[in-house]
Amino acid sequence: MPSRFDITTLRKLAGDKVFERGKAYHAHEQVEILSLEPQRVLAQVAGSDDYRVVLTGRGKKIGGECSCPAFTDWGFCKHMVATALAADEEPAEAGDSATALGRIRAHLKNKGIDGLVDMVLEMAERDPALWRKLDMASATVEDDDTSLMKRLQRAIDGATRTRDFVEYRAAAGWADGVASVLDSIARLAAGKQAGVALKLAEHAIDRVERAIESIDDSDGHCGALLEQARDIHLAACRAVRPDPVSLARVLFGREKDGEYDTFYRAAEIYDDVLGKAGLAEYRRLARDAWKKLPPRTKVYESAEKRGQLEDMLDFFAEREGNVEERIALRSGDLTSPLDYLRLAEFCLAQGRKDEALRRAEEGLWKFEDDKPDERLVLFTAGLLTKAGRKVEAERHLWRAFEQAPSDELYARLRKLGGIAARDRALTLLDARQSTDHDVVDLLVQTLIKEKLFDAAWSAMERGGGCGAQLRHELAEATRATHPGKALLVYGDLVEQQVKFGRYEEAAKLIRRMASLRSAAKQTIYLADLKDRHRRKRNFMKLL
Repeated sequence: MPSRFDITTLRKLAGDKVFERGKAYHAHEQVEILSLEPQRVLAQVAGSDDYRVVLTGRGKKIGGECSCPAFTDWGFCKHMVATALAADEEPAEAGDSATALGRIRAHLKNKGIDGLVDMVLEMAERDPALWRKLDMASATVEDDDTSLMKRLQRAIDGATRTRDFVEYRAAAGWADGVASVLDSIARLAAGKQAGVALKLAEHAIDRVERAIESIDDSDGHCGALLEQARDIHLAACRAVRPDPVSLARVLFGREKDGEYDTFYRAAEIYDDVLGKAGLAEYRRLARDAWKKLPPRTKVYESAEKRGQLEDMLDFFAEREGNVEERIALRSGDLTSPLDYLRLAEFCLAQGRKDEALRRAEEGLWKFEDDKPDERLVLFTAGLLTKAGRKVEAERHLWRAFEQAPSDELYARLRKLGGIAARDRALTLLDARQSTDHDVVDLLVQTLIKEKLFDAAWSAMERGGGCGAQLRHELAEATRATHPGKALLVYGDLVEQQVKFGRYEEAAKLIRRMASLRSAAKQTIYLADLKDRHRRKRNFMKLL
């Protein structure tokens, strides 16, 4: 009979070292199968701690998770390998009845309702998390609105409390506790206690937002909780149908002043609840706030607030198909080249090519005394080229390239101007490399692309060298034509790799060097390496 899990796939998922460790765990009988289903295996694996493993799928399709830190950091772990190997040894016809979970299920069925209630209560007395879940579930059934509100508010406060900073490994557990309380509130949102759910959802949002600064939320748990609470709020609004004008004012205030975008694009999300009157009030509030914004004197001054209000007003203009208003929103405060680029791109997306080009050129003209914005230059040159105005496009590109040369600008000039543009650009870069070291890399990179290898080596040597990656690229490109120069680069790179413990990379370079010189010279080189690095045992093994 075929194995439940394909061994080759297991080894590939885990890697050879992890697979062998998992194999040893299995050989030492450290796996206890708790549940065995056709597409799911649950196990407990004994290691430095007891870990729960869930494997899903069958054959070559293998998924799952483990409660160990290694799974969190690296993925498929030795405990999962051990579980798969143990599951493969179970008879094909084996079912859940022979596992621990099967025995427990049969035992519980024989306990009866009263026996199960007593058992669960006994466990809950010793497990605060289970007690909270049961308390929440019972509260939503038994309490009147006032008592229910107080009880669930306390539950929200307790679940969202952080005390000290919540570290990364504890964040998921903290979030699970909050989500559990939110689940209880969600059950109220569609029923007769939806008004309670509405207020509790707002309270939960405030509490989670307040807690964010005290949590390592690298995995985005808080964002998911805020979305969950917002969805409860929306569901409760649909059930309660609050006054649409009052609701619009609440939502607008939360969207405008909120730090975490919990109510971003609320007018769109609550569209059906707000209705005509609520949406009109929302738009009025946004327009009034927009008019009160002071003009910007700096590029990023009030940018976030302005962007929020612009998004709100743009939503309403888009609903009406009012392109003129949408353009006016984007052109009201053009303080940087990026503002002009964004406006021009929008005009182009709306099919207004002439206006897009006019706005783009206006942006270049307005900021002609500043360092050119490459994105705006390339966008403008692209439109000019498509319009058949190649000479003007090249003029903008050359002006930008002369002030701040780049690979992208060169590529566009080369495409438009051919060999003549290549020679002009290389001459300009060559003249500047003595005073601008950053130009050296670009010059060498360009010469490599153009296959002008003698000039590339000369430029690198005159400029005082390049970055390691670029030197390696030049050495690789000229191994056959410039073996001596390539050997010098490889030698320097070998020393760098050894210095930082990257022995396998160093060994690859050394093998490359062997094909560029005689066996005798390579032997001398190896002997010198061994003498200088003899204490690095892992490197010696590779040599």
